[in-house]
Amino acid sequence: MKRVLVANRGEIAVRVIRTLRDLGLTSIAVYSDPDRAALHVLLADEAYRLGPGLARESYLSIPRLIAVAQQAHVDAIHPGYGFLSENAEFAQAVVDAGMTFIGPPPSVIASLGNKLAAREIALKAGAPLVPGSKGALADMKEAQKVAGDLGYPLMLKAAAGGGGKGMRVLRTAAELESALELVRGEAKAAFGDDSVYLERFVERPRHVEAQILADAHGNIVFLGERDCSIQRRHQKVVEETPSTLFTPEIRARFAEAACAIARTAGYVNAGTVEFIADPDGNFYFLEVNTRLQVEHPVTELVTGLDLVAEQVKIADGQRLSLPAAAMSPRGAAIQCRIYAEDPLRNFMPSAGVIERLRLPQGPGIRTDAGVYHGFRVPMEYDPLIAKVIAWGEDRAQALARMRRALEETVVEGVASNVGFHRWLMALPEFDRGDVHTGLLGELFSAASLAATPETEEIALLAASLHAHEKARSVRPVAPGGDDGGVAIARWKFADRTGEGR
Repeated sequence: MKRVLVANRGEIAVRVIRTLRDLGLTSIAVYSDPDRAALHVLLADEAYRLGPGLARESYLSIPRLIAVAQQAHVDAIHPGYGFLSENAEFAQAVVDAGMTFIGPPPSVIASLGNKLAAREIALKAGAPLVPGSKGALADMKEAQKVAGDLGYPLMLKAAAGGGGKGMRVLRTAAELESALELVRGEAKAAFGDDSVYLERFVERPRHVEAQILADAHGNIVFLGERDCSIQRRHQKVVEETPSTLFTPEIRARFAEAACAIARTAGYVNAGTVEFIADPDGNFYFLEVNTRLQVEHPVTELVTGLDLVAEQVKIADGQRLSLPAAAMSPRGAAIQCRIYAEDPLRNFMPSAGVIERLRLPQGPGIRTDAGVYHGFRVPMEYDPLIAKVIAWGEDRAQALARMRRALEETVVEGVASNVGFHRWLMALPEFDRGDVHTGLLGELFSAASLAATPETEEIALLAASLHAHEKARSVRPVAPGGDDGGVAIARWKFADRTGEGR
């Protein structure tokens, strides 16, 4: 394996490209027209145009990705997360084209991609399951019978769902008929499959997931749990490890269940086995994400591993050979996702030019970003700007460092959720680790971020000082501002992109 194409964009493409460089491999970027000057394009060894801004004509186009990969003579493709990362058809197309897919085998992606099939695998593995329907609901009559047998509250889910789509909580029988029609419609539009099923809803649940690595020689390791309970509309907002819910005994049972599911499924490469847990620490299988997760950096910080490097080694046929320290995670880590979105306007995405960007630094802080000063955030894609991750010897130190990091973070030109994260990190409930997936729904509103007279006065003083300093300063000749050296990459860009090099 010498030449690897990264079939993605944004911060995850940047993240993968950096590891490929560490490993001495040639990195191949792909881009759509709005991403022509994106950071992943600037940092890659080579870059190839995929197509226009619409994802289905660029990052979601299997024929175009395979054609570019063949044109670039690549040996392997890393899918990142999102887009086609859990698409069995894409993985099979990569294999059929004679290239290595850096991820699980296509057959495993297919079997675990359907939640009902994944439940059967978990059942066979002996993992705990939330009581639910045996299979897809045929019609309203069957849905009513299953609901009556299980009892309310219930969760109605799309069988082929993911990313928080195609899900509804039902608390009374009166909600069932309209929800069934609605979720089936959402599932058909999002996944091309309108199969749905019911399972009992766990009140005030935690979302806790297991990071696993598995090689092609039968070796499977558990690398600790991540608590992803801070969510908004089933979308993760903050992730941390270890979970404040877990005791050593719960963690041992959790690890055993996750590895048993992976072994039963014939899993290979990096993956995440997701569970929900009740306040007493009882956990139940949810699904398997057959890819690298957005939140993988928290695991990297406590284990010292580079999970992308491990993915590449496994895809290259190597056996797992991890240092002893990786098997005993050290300290605690917290991740906040920084988006170009406006919390005061129901988190509406904010497209535009980043006029000022300052990402935090210092002891225990890592930032994974896919943008730079002067970059135009496109409206076509997910508006993730960066991930800020804090590590500490314990959770208290990690949280203190995260609070400091968020105070240092500056994003101007587009709206961002930095202020929202500052509010969240100051919550007594989060400080105590007393969290659940409905916490934000209970506590957050636009009024939570309302300015006080004191903060308004500080903002006015800061704006005055900024204007004064700007008037006195001499602008540098080189572009880039706070972009951390991307000016050099911009210089390289003009000579390295085009239809294909």
